[in-house]
Amino acid sequence: MPSKKNVVRIIAGELRGRMVECEVNPRLRPTSQRAREALFSILGGDLSGVYFVDVFAGTGVIGMEALSRGAERCWFIEKDPKLAVALEKHLKLFRIADRGVVSRLDAYRWAESWKPMPGEWIVFLSPPFPDLTGRAETMLAMIDALQKVLPEGSTLILQSEKCPMLDQLPHQDQWRKRKYGRNLLWFWGGSPAVDDGELDDGVEGGEGLEDEEIPEADETESGE
Repeated sequence: MPSKKNVVRIIAGELRGRMVECEVNPRLRPTSQRAREALFSILGGDLSGVYFVDVFAGTGVIGMEALSRGAERCWFIEKDPKLAVALEKHLKLFRIADRGVVSRLDAYRWAESWKPMPGEWIVFLSPPFPDLTGRAETMLAMIDALQKVLPEGSTLILQSEKCPMLDQLPHQDQWRKRKYGRNLLWFWGGSPAVDDGELDDGVEGGEGLEDEEIPEADETESGE
């Protein structure tokens, strides 16, 4: 599948409507607007005072959305140097580089040694979908490590597609699930707005902003 250049829009907050350009290919598929709307609606919209970590950050649009909605600070964990450079460029362009930190680290190694300071944290995991099957044990170990160190009241979120690994999540009975098309959002920890059960495609597109594909004439070589 060839790369396609897309524009992903920030939905709400101080950066509402700002556009993040990215290459979409089998290894990089930004979270859909519908799933992002649902995610931040569940989290309450206003993230003032919250520390946010966007793990396997890719385009960084989830973390930038969090900053747009008032997050105190966001750490972007992304080992791909080209993606990290593009992410840093957008942080500077949007004038939020003082609240965003791009760490060019392997996410699994980062999780092994991460020690969060006290406060309310939201950690968002959006691993490459092949990792959910090909590196399932490593992924489960990562989730377990994060659960052990997150301060009380914090939230761990996993974005995934349906796969056998999900039946083995640590503390299985403490997770809550929401479904948006192929996207599954799993919540652990604080997120009182998420109750048990499943919601399928139940998000209204109230902001009127859709992610767009840039016309083929404007495409460049893959920046992966």
